[in-house]
Amino acid sequence: AGESLEDKARKLVEGIRSHYELVGRRAEEIRSALPGPVPVVAMGHLFAAGGSTVEGDGVRELYLGSLAHVGHDFPPVFDYVALGHLHKSQLVGGRENCRYSGAPIPMGFTEALREKQVIMVDFCAGQMEVTPLKVPIFKALHSIRGDREEIERQLEELKSKAQKAWLEIIYEGKEIISDLREQMEAATAGTELDLLRVSDNRSWQQVINLMEEGEVLSELDHSEVFRRCLEAYEVEAEQRESLLQMYNEILDCLLTEDVMAE
Repeated sequence: AGESLEDKARKLVEGIRSHYELVGRRAEEIRSALPGPVPVVAMGHLFAAGGSTVEGDGVRELYLGSLAHVGHDFPPVFDYVALGHLHKSQLVGGRENCRYSGAPIPMGFTEALREKQVIMVDFCAGQMEVTPLKVPIFKALHSIRGDREEIERQLEELKSKAQKAWLEIIYEGKEIISDLREQMEAATAGTELDLLRVSDNRSWQQVINLMEEGEVLSELDHSEVFRRCLEAYEVEAEQRESLLQMYNEILDCLLTEDVMAE
């Protein structure tokens, strides 16, 4: 009780270090009783100090997050330390015999272009040889972004290659497309393209940015907020009138239902 996060993280790291020291001593005892040299390999699922991640790679925090990073000074008795948790393949502390092999498949669309691998480690006559083995891509990940025309162009390019792929589509156009996902599903129907995510990259923050100094959102009427939304998203002029009319019709229906409910 009363411990800070830093204190808890420090005790956790000390506990992990003590565990590896204990295991290392026991492994050395067992190896010394064997007739021939046997490599000692340690494994662990942890975040080693100096390890790197990439935004969107799906790495989750362990224990107390970034506070509990374990040092890379594992006991020298270990001939190889194979670590898991970080999805990016990397050495730990610059040591060839201590590394993350990384996730064998992409864990997010940000990893779509990163080559994945598994590590084969051979020990012969006391010498270690590390061989990265490339993991083949069985189904690609593609992130498509742009306005409607650009998205359709990229989809047609993928369809022309008859490629199997998982797709992320990020719409960045000015035109409001209320049935964006339905249109994208129709465009990929009957193909080997699986639509996993469809998002509109525009933000409601644009609406807030248009508020004048001293204005309060709650003091604006519904129609004015909607008009500013259309302006913030730079909706084409020919669309604004019809959208505003539909918005008012929906609002009128909702207000009528509220009155009837009373």
